[in-house]
Amino acid sequence: MQDPDTFHRQLREAGMRVTAPRLAVLEILHAHPHSTADVVAAGVRTRLGGVSTQTVYDVLRACSERGLLRRIEPAGSPVRYETRTGDNHHHLICRACGAIVDIDCVVGEAPCVVPDRDHGYRVDEAEVTFWGECPSCLRKTQADR
Repeated sequence: MQDPDTFHRQLREAGMRVTAPRLAVLEILHAHPHSTADVVAAGVRTRLGGVSTQTVYDVLRACSERGLLRRIEPAGSPVRYETRTGDNHHHLICRACGAIVDIDCVVGEAPCVVPDRDHGYRVDEAEVTFWGECPSCLRKTQADR
């Protein structure tokens, strides 16, 4: 678990007030990366009691806009959030169970992949999603055969 003072500092450095819902969201996502808003909301309510789903969505939006959270949108899946920001990592997603793991840059530094033609853009980030089957689901598939 990350030192709670780190979350206080991150919020203040982002120009945000330190509130219990914001701290709870950051703590939950640090412990459970790639969680959906519903999972985060359930965790916040467990910790703090009657916090509305809208409050959690507001915290997720504000923290994402300030760079404290990264919002990822895997195809066919609800939006997910993580506290790993500031780098250009990618994701590997299991097609069977939906498990998500982080993958560091494919080659070198950000954007770590280069399009064949940049159309005049200054590319500074690339978002790559690898899809496959996690070891657990792969074992189950092989056992079913």
